Amino acid sequence: MAGGGPACKNHCRGPHRPDVRSCRSICREKDVPVLPALQPIDEDPGTCDIVKATQYGMLERCRELVEAGYDVQADKENVTLLHWAAISNRQELVKYYISKGAVVDQLGGDLNSTPLHWAIRQGHLPMVTLLLKCGADPSLIDGEGFSSIHLAVLFQHVPIVAYLMSKGQNIGTADFSELTPLMLSAQKGGLKPTRFLLKFNPSLNAVDNVQKNTALHWAVTSGNVSAVELLLEAGAIMDIKNVKGETALDLAIQAQNRFIIYMLMEEGRMRSRRNNRLLRMMEKYEMFLLLASCLTVMWAIGYIRNLSSDSWLLKGCLLLILLVGMALSVRFFVGVKNLRYLPTALMLSSVFWMSVTWFFWFMPDILCNAVELPFHFLIPVMFSLVGLLYFFYKAWRTDPGYIKSSEKDKKENIAALAEAGCLDFRTFCTSCLVRKPLRSVHCVPCDSCVARYDQHSLWIAQCTGVGNHHYYLLFLSSLTVTSVWLLYRSLLYWSNHCITSYHADAWTYFTQITSCSPWLSYIFMLACFHTVWASLWLTIQLYQIAFLGLTSHERMNLLMESKSSKHPVSLRRNPYNLGCFQNLADFFQCRCFGMVKPSGVGWTKQYNVHVIKKKNVCSV
Repeated sequence: MAGGGPACKNHCRGPHRPDVRSCRSICREKDVPVLPALQPIDEDPGTCDIVKATQYGMLERCRELVEAGYDVQADKENVTLLHWAAISNRQELVKYYISKGAVVDQLGGDLNSTPLHWAIRQGHLPMVTLLLKCGADPSLIDGEGFSSIHLAVLFQHVPIVAYLMSKGQNIGTADFSELTPLMLSAQKGGLKPTRFLLKFNPSLNAVDNVQKNTALHWAVTSGNVSAVELLLEAGAIMDIKNVKGETALDLAIQAQNRFIIYMLMEEGRMRSRRNNRLLRMMEKYEMFLLLASCLTVMWAIGYIRNLSSDSWLLKGCLLLILLVGMALSVRFFVGVKNLRYLPTALMLSSVFWMSVTWFFWFMPDILCNAVELPFHFLIPVMFSLVGLLYFFYKAWRTDPGYIKSSEKDKKENIAALAEAGCLDFRTFCTSCLVRKPLRSVHCVPCDSCVARYDQHSLWIAQCTGVGNHHYYLLFLSSLTVTSVWLLYRSLLYWSNHCITSYHADAWTYFTQITSCSPWLSYIFMLACFHTVWASLWLTIQLYQIAFLGLTSHERMNLLMESKSSKHPVSLRRNPYNLGCFQNLADFFQCRCFGMVKPSGVGWTKQYNVHVIKKKNVCSV
């Protein structure tokens, strides 16, 4: 069976302690003999010894030698044949040797490692699953005191970590120095293992036996900025002292790591704020304060523009002071997590003042000129405004299609995927610990996988997916209609109430209407902004849905793939494009009076593209 060859003849068998680099690099530094990568063998397979035959996966040659009397338990350089088969990922040979009496947990090599340890160091997940099925004990420790899960974390093999935990390995298992997997990851691991381990709620404040360091101490000592950030977000205590009486901040100051020092001090200030009773009360109303601040600022901008003074310098200074004041207040009163709602709050504030302008500026004018514009003509406008607020609320509050799974299901899925050879980042999310359905993507701001993911919209502070995508389109439509209607009424208002020169140059006309009604010109610019982005994005969305059958995320990925590939990728030729009418019927789940039949694909649980009915069979 094909597989990777042995990395080195004396695989990590020296006295050195392994780190996150590959075994091959370590052994070169320690002047340990390294075997070259396996090349096509030139010599007669019939002359190979059993070790070389095992490395190259020559099953028939190995059978011949074993039948001739070679003992599968015999060691060469204190390493068994099962070790060589495991490190080379030769699964058929492992099965054969075990059937011939090989001990699956045989300790060998200078590090006193089992075949399972060797397979984990090389990252051979299929071999790990096979050895565990054959009875290998993952809790055994090698000569350096590492269990299987420690080695998987140390060498950053996250899929193997996931599989071991699905098989019941304890995340709090300690090595000979009482270092937990989280401590090892913080000290020598990368971003992915640390983030993955934190999903299982490990003890953040456990200390080792020797130096009494927590995971945060180890992260600071090694300068692992990503681990420091993740541990602080998870709530690691900063005041714990090690055997020398040093906190994590003390270690950062000793190392003169300015960035980590800033992170720790900033986190300390944030936690001090949370201990303040007044600030704790304000945290409950952060969203209300943010919206109130945006409403005030949007009004203040229009008020400053409406001042009778003709000094643009004065107005510019006032606007600058206003913006700086808002930035400082938002930084002080609003937490980092809630800052993502700032664009949404600004959008809602602008819609509020556009509505106020409509009712207090345009409505009286319309009522006084009912002959020119009948009152019933306003009904669509009222519907568009009410629809704007309703569809925004629905798009914001509706579940976009979060992939949900119980703790038991997560472990079962991990084990099933690993044993099927499919446990990779295309099918498994290391953040959510769930099996990823087709077209699903992990959204970082929402920290969840979303079915048929389109985007994370700044304007609704929410993902758009299979559950709320249609509400998002209706929100864009309502915003476009409302903004266009406001632009139209603004032009009529200026023509009736302002002395303007339509045939003059644009700058002259702009100064005339600005001096006539500065507030209305301000609202007009807001309406222009919303008209442009909402109508443009609505057009793009409808084109993608109707003519491509793709989401924004899928289209962007295909465009990037097309640019990097020698062969152009057709956007239309994809498994999800069933034709214009069928695409629209599937998206909006409408039957169009029986003319089309929408498909009932459940995207939250759809894993196989071949079961999707399609007219054109092709691959993305």
